[in-house]
Amino acid sequence: MRDEKDPAKITCPYTGHRKLCSKLRDTCPKWIKVFGTNPQTGEKVDEWDCADTWATVLQIEQTQQVRQLGAAIESFRNEMVRQNEDMLKIEAFKTRLIDDASGGS
Repeated sequence: MRDEKDPAKITCPYTGHRKLCSKLRDTCPKWIKVFGTNPQTGEKVDEWDCADTWATVLQIEQTQQVRQLGAAIESFRNEMVRQNEDMLKIEAFKTRLIDDASGGS
């Protein structure tokens, strides 16, 4: 993920940049592995890096997932509205049939 910088020279901001990230990796809880698809490039990802480095990419992915969820909810809502309209038409038709059969007004 950090192609532009030498990973051996990156310092940890949580140590006041006094220690190299490469020396802390085995004990740092922020050192995480991410695999999947990069939401910006579509490339496969299978890398270890600092959670702070991944934050932006993961936020982009989360935003895309929220958009997809919103679209799915809107589609579901539209289908429910259509079905409710159909049911109202059926009920109105049944009411007319009952009224006609009973000689109503």
